[in-house]
Parts: sequence; C-alpha cells; structure tokens
Amino acid sequence: MSETETAHKAWNETWKSADGRAIWSEPEDEVRELTATLRDRGAETALDLGCGVGRHAAYLASQGFSTWALDGSETGIEHARGLTGEAGLDVTFDVGLMTGLPYEDVMFDYILSFNVIYHGDKETVIKAVSEIRRTLKPGGIYQGTMLSKRNGYFGKGKEISTDTFIYDDDGSGDEAHPHFYCNAGELVNLFEGFELISLHDLDHSHRRPKHWHWHLVAERLP
Repeated sequence: MSETETAHKAWNETWKSADGRAIWSEPEDEVRELTATLRDRGAETALDLGCGVGRHAAYLASQGFSTWALDGSETGIEHARGLTGEAGLDVTFDVGLMTGLPYEDVMFDYILSFNVIYHGDKETVIKAVSEIRRTLKPGGIYQGTMLSKRNGYFGKGKEISTDTFIYDDDGSGDEAHPHFYCNAGELVNLFEGFELISLHDLDHSHRRPKHWHWHLVAERLP
C-alpha cells in the first residue's frame, strides 16, 4: 500500500474513542436536504462511501433507501453496524478502499462521499472518481466534498505529490495522512463524465478556521 492510501489507518484510531466518534454522529443538513430530490428522481439504491461510524448510512436506510456502506476502517464499520443494528435498520456494510469498490457496474442511484476522496494524491482521487462513475447508474447522483485551495492548510507540511500534503497532527484528529487540494477548474476536470448540478466553496470553520471545502452535487452522464 502506498503512502497516498493510508488515511483509513488514521481514522481507524479516531473511531476507537468516544470523543473521536462524537463530532461525526449527525447527518449533514445538505444530505438531508437532497433526499426529496432523490425521491423525485426515483432513487432506490444508495452507497455511503467512506461511511465512518455510520451516520449517513443510518439516515439513508431510515429514509427507505436500499443502503450499502463502505469504509477502510474496521473499527468504523464495527460501530456503524452497532448503530444501525440498534435502530433496526438494514444496511450492507463492507470493509474496503475507495480505489477498488467491491460493487457491480451501474449498481447505485446515489453515492455519497463526505470528506473522504481527497485523502490521497491526484491519482488516488482519479481512481476513486472512476470507481464512483463505474458503480453509479447513468443519471445517478453523486454528492461529496473536496478540499479547496482556499483552505488554510494548503501548502503546509510535506508535499508528497502535486497539490498533496501531509502535515503533523495538530491535536484535531486529522493525523499525518495525505490531503489533496484543487481549485474549481481542476475539480471540474477530475469529474469528467459528470454534469455538475451545484458547486459551493464553504468554510468548515465550525471545526477549524479557514477550512474551505468544495461541496458538489453531480449527475453521472451516460
């Protein structure tokens, strides 16, 4: 395994503590807000890619979607199974990596990947996007985030590949693993084969100052 595909190991440690899990326990508002659009489009199958401890997988299953969830962290999957099991929700969980999804072609109507696929270098991101496109149905919806070059961490730490940096853990839980950054034009190129429905550069200052992320919703083209 290369230096650019090790983020799940750090998250595995984060998920072992109650404090580490706590800030990732509630579904994001924008995920909730997209539900009506997904229903209007007739979406039935959903994948939570990089599910962590299961907050979005549980939400999607509670909304009636046939839900799959994948993460590289066995600890995260263990807690996610417990969360959905206690709630009586049916979710299929898998341990695996975003660069090689264990799913059939054109399997999902909706794929969500929140704060996940930028943990690697550009080639890792390209592989992840390719896998997302492969497993998403034509006309299906992808919702996710990427790191913006407006982010205060861009350019800090050790540059291990173009626009990809590793920096020392600052106590926030985001430990020394790769982070890839892009601007809007670069993001559009990365998502070749998709039509952007919305794209916003938002500051996650509730977690860290100047922590800008791209938030995108895109439709998979035929």
